[in-house]
Amino acid sequence: MKYSIFQRAAMVLMMGFMTAKSIYAEKPDDSRPNVIFILADDAGFGDFGSYGQSEILTPNLDRMSEEGIRFTDHYAGAPVCSPSRSALLTGQHTGHTPIRGNKEIQPEGQYPLPAETGTVGTMLQKAGIQTAAIGKWGLGYPGSSGTPDKQGFDYFFGYNCQRQAHDYYPDHIWENEKKLILDGKTYTHDLFTEKALSWIEEERDAPFFLYLAYTIPHAALQVPDLEPYQEKDWPENMKKYAAMITRMDRDIGKILSKLKEQGIDKKTLILFSSDNGPHAEGGADPAYFKSGGPFRGIKRDLYEGGIRIPLIARWPGVIQPERETDHISAFWDFLPTIAEIYSIPLPEGIDGISYLPVLKNQEDNQKEHDYLYWEFHENG
Repeated sequence: MKYSIFQRAAMVLMMGFMTAKSIYAEKPDDSRPNVIFILADDAGFGDFGSYGQSEILTPNLDRMSEEGIRFTDHYAGAPVCSPSRSALLTGQHTGHTPIRGNKEIQPEGQYPLPAETGTVGTMLQKAGIQTAAIGKWGLGYPGSSGTPDKQGFDYFFGYNCQRQAHDYYPDHIWENEKKLILDGKTYTHDLFTEKALSWIEEERDAPFFLYLAYTIPHAALQVPDLEPYQEKDWPENMKKYAAMITRMDRDIGKILSKLKEQGIDKKTLILFSSDNGPHAEGGADPAYFKSGGPFRGIKRDLYEGGIRIPLIARWPGVIQPERETDHISAFWDFLPTIAEIYSIPLPEGIDGISYLPVLKNQEDNQKEHDYLYWEFHENG
């Protein structure tokens, strides 16, 4: 049978339409947002420009604050690492969350989250969200019930043990359940940034949650160079401290650029915080840059300086820019916030309250805490 030129053109158009329809069916549009939570390690309330820092340069976090919202009354889960991270991921304060101190397990790791624990990761995994944890874990030794793969994370790259995360040039880290041997010359912070950037690119078409737990500026003051502070008339250790903060800020800028490059900037909520107040380890002096801001106390203190921390959130088109809130919130509010964003029913036993109304500039609808609770025994 012969077809006219018009019939042939119509058939080509119809085949193209069917092919396009088939491709669309294979890749359905998922308008659910991405979420990135970036966690600094032992950075203080006053270490960042938008929170009053005048010496240490943090232009990208300052831009995040200008393009989003800055919380002035946000609190960590605890004044030390493991219980604070447990509160963040479980939505429970330290009267309920399973990890309530830095209990060490030898030769590598910490006391593990129990197998039945519900975390942000397990909740999002069940909802079909791709999940990754990159950086420092500290919630279960290798092979235990508390490793990232058993707590809701499809991909893990970093330190299993927070004690080993004191050193930025270790002999190994972990990728999922595989121990990766390093040369002792690789600066792990840079490695975490590279992995985060590549993972974002790989998962750009699917809604994802990235928990990027940087180790800066925790413990050993180690940094490949002192840029841009090498000529400053400061103690050497304080040059290192400032250079570490600015290096982390630089890499957060790379993540912001990657989101725009991949066309997912407006589809991504990115948050930044710290796990507790500033530390006085490895030669650091919290008083030098007023790292604790105007507050008394540092890491390990249940004073404001030990637990009051920055929280910056940016979500173009959802969060109005240049906003500040004094809404009182804490780490255990993160899980219910994410649950509300994804319309997921809350697990039982959650202590947190979603701060999504604050993010959306609907503070009249924001529920408040009756109290905040901490339980910390290491300093008596």
